[in-house]
Amino acid sequence: MMTREDKDILAAEYAMGLLAGEEAAQAEQLLADDEEFIAMHVRWRERLSEIDATATKVTPDAALWTRIEAALPRAAKPQIAKMSSPLPSPLLRLKDLWDSLGFWRPAGLVATMAALVLAAGLGLSVREVGRQPVLVAVLMTENNQPGAIVNVLADGRAELVPLGDIPVPAGRVLQIWTLWDRVRGPVSVGLAQSARRLDLEVKALPRTTATQLFEITLEPEGGSPTGRPTGPVLMKGNATTAL
Repeated sequence: MMTREDKDILAAEYAMGLLAGEEAAQAEQLLADDEEFIAMHVRWRERLSEIDATATKVTPDAALWTRIEAALPRAAKPQIAKMSSPLPSPLLRLKDLWDSLGFWRPAGLVATMAALVLAAGLGLSVREVGRQPVLVAVLMTENNQPGAIVNVLADGRAELVPLGDIPVPAGRVLQIWTLWDRVRGPVSVGLAQSARRLDLEVKALPRTTATQLFEITLEPEGGSPTGRPTGPVLMKGNATTAL
């Protein structure tokens, strides 16, 4: 049985596109039915999203990795003095990644390694200082794939973070809803013409709680004319305590 740390490493490697074969299949299976792994993967995707957006695509020489692998066995392994106490758990995970040849395959890994050091040592990225979510809702599509997340911050604010493109036909909009009381019914907390990061309008609502539902529907331009969802539900999910 996988430990939580093993899952976290697998989620990080999958988010960075480092897995293939059985490991990739294992990650995809966990994404289909393991809520803990889905949340880990979403958090790694969010942490690395800014690096992805700024990285320049590079096509390496087809023989590059063969030459690197052929050269590695001849390199002398540096001698490292034994520490008097074990490495902290996050640093142990980084050491495992450092020693793994597969970790160094993609281009731009210097920036990625820096992000991982910050994430492990500080527990958050510079952009996330003071913005760590206390609740996270992973919104799943009808195909049981994560389509977006809702982060609920410690100060009560909430934001929508799409994980990919969401097709929106002409004359329609995405409308985000939340439901905490079935008697009151769903309440609109945002409109968007396309998939984008969006601050949700939750200030006037009761504080978000665990298990609270969030969903996205496709509505007429300007939003639902009835004040309730009228279009198809594109994705939905319940808030859970952030990892």
